[in-house]
Amino acid sequence: MSAQLRTLLMPLAMATGAVFHDFFSGLNPLTPYLIFTMLFIPFCGVRISEMKITGLHASLIAFQLLVSTGVYLCLRPAGETLAQGAMICILAPTATSAVVVAGMLGANIAIMVSYSMLVNTVVAVAAPLFFSAIGTGAGIAFWESFWTILCRVIPILVLPFALALLLRHFTPRLADRIEGWRPFSFYLWLVALAIVTGRTVNFIMTQDARNVTTELWLAAIALVICLAQFAIGRKIGRHWGNTVAGGQSLGQKNTILAIWMAQSYLDPLSSVAPAGYVLWQNLVNSTQLWLRARRDSRQAASQSNDRGE
Repeated sequence: MSAQLRTLLMPLAMATGAVFHDFFSGLNPLTPYLIFTMLFIPFCGVRISEMKITGLHASLIAFQLLVSTGVYLCLRPAGETLAQGAMICILAPTATSAVVVAGMLGANIAIMVSYSMLVNTVVAVAAPLFFSAIGTGAGIAFWESFWTILCRVIPILVLPFALALLLRHFTPRLADRIEGWRPFSFYLWLVALAIVTGRTVNFIMTQDARNVTTELWLAAIALVICLAQFAIGRKIGRHWGNTVAGGQSLGQKNTILAIWMAQSYLDPLSSVAPAGYVLWQNLVNSTQLWLRARRDSRQAASQSNDRGE
């Protein structure tokens, strides 16, 4: 499949999920299995020796913790719900699917995997502290929240990685063959994208109409934060020699986990922000992949002309 066609399929998947949101939101129980499979395939190409904690990881972690706190404090005078929505969009860990998208954009998979593991663990520790201080569920038990969040991450992030490492160690040829199926991850991601979009649209449409002004502000704040995080992440990544990895690590969020955390521990209405973030980040991803495909096409044409073909 041509790169141009692949980039067209992404907005098509989102549009399909939005139009048939009732149907696709009903398929939501399939999402963990889709994510597990589409991560397992590229994970088969990762060597444990390639994974390490770098200055890039430390910079991104510091940004998430410090800026999420700062944005919350700055927006709190404008409204607690807006402040919480903005905060959760920054604090949320990297999406598991970010590894797949980053791979299509040419990022170092090992760096992405390392950061995904690290940031999800850090957020599992930091989030209960945040929620205990500002959430509607103040006084929640730290360990209860820690294990609840971590248990939602382990099955779809740690298990496929562990299985891939075992396969790489005991049957490296099979691991290489499975890694060769990496283009298949893209199709799984399209299905997951349609399901997540449908679930998001369904969620937004079921909100109380009396809160529409607040919801619009939450969606607008999510857009600004989304664009800022992708841009700042790329800038941080460029400093450490990994532009794409930085942008995807900071910009592409685990919004499903963010929505759940907001509904469980914050003002439930604040979850509209990460719900809107789903749409914004996938529009950004579609644009990035389209630009990448156009650049690759131009380079191929230029090389062909240089050879006189």
